[in-house]
Amino acid sequence: MKYLGHKNIKDDSEQTLKEHLIGVSELAGKFALEFEEDEVGKLVGLYHDIGKYSKEFQKYIRQETKEKVDHSTAGAKKLSNEKTVATLVAAFCIAGHHCGIPNIGEKNVTKIGETTFYSRVNNKNIPEYADYRKEIEEPGKYHSKIISTISGDVEKIFSLMFYTRMIFSCLVDADFLDTEKFMSKGNIQRGNFATLPALKIIFDDYIAKTFLNKKNTRYNESINEKRRAILTECINSGKNTSENLMSLTVATGGGKTISSMAFALNNAVKNGRRRIIYVIPYTSIIEQNAKVFADIFGRENIVEHYSGVEYDDTESEEENIKRLSTENWDAPIIVTTNVQFFESIFSNRTSKCRKLHNITNSVIIFDEAQMIPEEFLKPCVKSIEQLINHYNCTAVICTATQPSLGILFDNQNVNEICSEVEDNYNFFSRTTIKVLAEKISKTELTERLKANRQVLCIVNKKKTAKEIFESLKAEENTFYLTTNLCPVHRSQILQQIKDCLKENQPCKVISTSLVEAGVDLDFPCVYREIAGLDNIIQAAGRCNRERKFSKDKSFVFVFALSDEKIIPEQSLRINATNLVCEKYISDLASPQAIKYYFDFLHKLNGDKLDKEKILELHRKKSMPFKDIAEKFKLIKEDTKSIFIPIDENARNIEEKLLNGEISLSLLRKAGRYMVNVYLDDYKKILSAQKIKVIDESIAVLIDLDIYDTKTGLSKEIQEGQAIIF
Repeated sequence: MKYLGHKNIKDDSEQTLKEHLIGVSELAGKFALEFEEDEVGKLVGLYHDIGKYSKEFQKYIRQETKEKVDHSTAGAKKLSNEKTVATLVAAFCIAGHHCGIPNIGEKNVTKIGETTFYSRVNNKNIPEYADYRKEIEEPGKYHSKIISTISGDVEKIFSLMFYTRMIFSCLVDADFLDTEKFMSKGNIQRGNFATLPALKIIFDDYIAKTFLNKKNTRYNESINEKRRAILTECINSGKNTSENLMSLTVATGGGKTISSMAFALNNAVKNGRRRIIYVIPYTSIIEQNAKVFADIFGRENIVEHYSGVEYDDTESEEENIKRLSTENWDAPIIVTTNVQFFESIFSNRTSKCRKLHNITNSVIIFDEAQMIPEEFLKPCVKSIEQLINHYNCTAVICTATQPSLGILFDNQNVNEICSEVEDNYNFFSRTTIKVLAEKISKTELTERLKANRQVLCIVNKKKTAKEIFESLKAEENTFYLTTNLCPVHRSQILQQIKDCLKENQPCKVISTSLVEAGVDLDFPCVYREIAGLDNIIQAAGRCNRERKFSKDKSFVFVFALSDEKIIPEQSLRINATNLVCEKYISDLASPQAIKYYFDFLHKLNGDKLDKEKILELHRKKSMPFKDIAEKFKLIKEDTKSIFIPIDENARNIEEKLLNGEISLSLLRKAGRYMVNVYLDDYKKILSAQKIKVIDESIAVLIDLDIYDTKTGLSKEIQEGQAIIF
């Protein structure tokens, strides 16, 4: 009997099951070789589909029956009987290679309908698959280097689950790629990116002309000299350091983006790393940094992976290759978000985990590291430890306001790249932060803002920002920035602001905290409502950015509003800021003040650094892959997305959505016109008949009167009846 692995119904071509198993085994082994686990990779690939040897599945694939057949439990059952840690890991991966890695369940219990690992492998109704022995040779000895160092230690169950996801990644990517190759007859083009050594040559030429060239007149010579010194130190450290956990503390204006890339490229080439991954908190910073890198290396060598990016099926080979690269991160430079990076690491799903094996052997830059959500800080740090200890990665904690993460690493020293952090801070310090002694009203704040020709005001609440904007909007060139605006309009407004500043026109901006980290704005004066010290310093980074004024004439005013209550979630950080003010009021942005702030905050907030008890779940020995994936969400899911069909492009997307075209590509395009709202607000808008519901994840705004291109989506509406589409 000819056993089939796949059949292409378009042309009746067939791939034998043996061909598929050997192909996946070879690929998975190749992927796992990057962390010296090729034997386990080959094993999991060889056994993942042996359930397809059942007569029932062969009837299904030949379309002799329409009844679907469970083919992924057989390999899991076979390997779980081997009773070693490595085969148990492989069994988990095989059991989940379609539906996600399951929870382990109770060892000797089988419950009908339950999808735990043990319920599945203990099921006696799995179709007989013994014919695999006719075509597949039993593997010889296999060895797991990583498991040999972690098994038997309760505290290292975290390592074992991390390892399982890595092997799972090797399997699912190999399975996808082998199947894709057969179905496309090898016509789908992937890769073809430049290598990191080739990109380093391009980069070296760029910095020689742009940064190391003393004729560069963008800044005065003293600034250029200091930036060159930081850049040179990053280059030398990249070439010479043997450490794999680094920090890069560079004040705003010190050229952190280019300097961090200089370290990454030199370190990657020296150590034979395959790629550089930039992990960034906000999409606004991603767009900015990705553009910088694309201008240097060529757009074809930079892959952005986040919710707002658009790579579609096109006639452009470059676009198709980059779209495919977002599936498994096989490009030399990846720019992504904290959400995409860390949620993938703690996921159990095939689509999320597929890319994980390509994180290995990388230099990873955690840009604006202080923005890693505090309630998940401990598990995020533990995942970084795994990558540097077992998966050949170099991690760089990169920020202008370095958080005290060193105390969270076990037996790991964080090595600072810049030798003169304090001197650099003093040199690039270009603002004076003044804390107002008395609370002020919103009316007083408004009058203060009116007195400034160019000013940025950042407050903690959207409602407060809207009220202040309304009182100022009659002023020339007054803008409002909020997440109530869809990304398209936020980008447009940011460009208008930049144009005003560039042309030295009057410009007043009222915003929430979304402009603080990495948004390239330069105001002579900034007002910042009291918040965490890191927020205040990031806000100060939008003041006198280009050093057009002296420090004693560039003020960042920190204020508290007498007619606003503190947001409960911010009370602890504000209290920590107030303590720093008592000790370091003369220089709140100094390295000493920042260290004091984070040390105090992390010590006081210890239990909340793992709010969902992710690490505790790992320690229970129950291997709860599914439970952890559900709990590890950096962004709360108590929001709904509303699509705003505000222009012709958006209306074309709307038509496709209403016609049922819910593809990943279309949703990425739609993301540029989305506004996320909390459930209570969503219910009010729904009840007032303002939206059509497409599905659980998306609705379309049908009343454009409640959306304004300057202020965004209004939630102050009357309730009524809903329209369900």
